Amino acid sequence: MLNGRIIKDRLTSKILLIFTILISLIVIIIGVELFYKSQPIIKSNSLQELIFSKDWHPLKGHFGMLSFIAGTAWVTIIAVIIAVPLCLLTAIYLSEYVHKRVLKIINPFIDILAGIPSVIFGVWGIIIIVPFIRFNIAPLFGVSTTGYNVLAGGIILGIMIIPVIISVMVEVFKTIPVELREASLSLGATKWQTIKLVVLKKAKPGIIAAIVLGVSRALGETMAVLMVVGNMVQVPTSVFDSAYPLPTLIANNYGEMLSIPMYDSALMFAALVLFIIVVLFNVLSRIILSRIERKLRA
Repeated sequence: MLNGRIIKDRLTSKILLIFTILISLIVIIIGVELFYKSQPIIKSNSLQELIFSKDWHPLKGHFGMLSFIAGTAWVTIIAVIIAVPLCLLTAIYLSEYVHKRVLKIINPFIDILAGIPSVIFGVWGIIIIVPFIRFNIAPLFGVSTTGYNVLAGGIILGIMIIPVIISVMVEVFKTIPVELREASLSLGATKWQTIKLVVLKKAKPGIIAAIVLGVSRALGETMAVLMVVGNMVQVPTSVFDSAYPLPTLIANNYGEMLSIPMYDSALMFAALVLFIIVVLFNVLSRIILSRIERKLRA
């Protein structure tokens, strides 16, 4: 009987290991497949030309990706600048100040916000955000714009990643032992001093992880950004310029213009570049998290 239980335990452990390896392999398989599909464009053009050139003329065989990479960076950075402070302050309020009855009311709204389809965010952006930028924000800076620009894309994207970041941050704050808060308060610290000097410091790795998750979501978002960002092939020089992020390029053109030589491979290379950006961002974030955790333990 005992041997049977041991065998079942070991068998279960092996099965779980196999599934874990399979899930990990999915990332590798995606990367390898994108690299394989990108081979024609990589062999016919130098990586420097593909990544650092702004010359995008598929009919002439020019596939410079810099404008699309820059558009992705602009929209993502604006989204993070908008979302992170709001999420951090909201998460602090929800975990440290809010009454439980109020929390029961607010949580469903956060869940609903997370579940709204991106196309609805896009339509809302066209109806509200784009005109607001065109008629209210841009005139304050003496700029004339249609409202379809990286600022509109960043605002929409920032709103979309808010529920993801808030949910993770709140859970992180819940893991901070109550004893740490009580010890700080017993030494005469105010509630805000306790939050600032104890809770936030202890939760720093989790806060960074939440931001990483939000940025990863922002980098790949397509439909809502596509609808408000302007879709103009150029390197933006201000928040009022239109842009053309990588996900939008792929969504707009895949399957439409594949009669052009190398176009299919160019779009696969764009997907590969986006994949590498996300992977490198997550690896870099993991390294930073490890260093912070070591310092906190020390």
